[in-house]
Amino acid sequence: MSPLLRRSGRKNPADRTVTLIGKPGCHLCDDAQQVIEKVCAELGAAWEKKDITEDEELYRKYWEQIPVILVDGAQHDFWRVHPDRLRKALGG
Repeated sequence: MSPLLRRSGRKNPADRTVTLIGKPGCHLCDDAQQVIEKVCAELGAAWEKKDITEDEELYRKYWEQIPVILVDGAQHDFWRVHPDRLRKALGG
């Protein structure tokens, strides 16, 4: 089959990483974390949390958008995370 006609393989959710960029005391960050924890647990995806107040580069890039959600290092969402959209991005 021609490579152009072949479906691109979906990544296994267990091979994906979700990153939550936020700050302490941010209620939107707490809400986003709850959604991320739930979706990642369902799909077996890894997730991590980064504090924007401890990273100058993240601060400059994302300060006005927190919480920011990355999937495999690419920006996926900001302010609010939608569970169905996150599941789809993770391949679930």
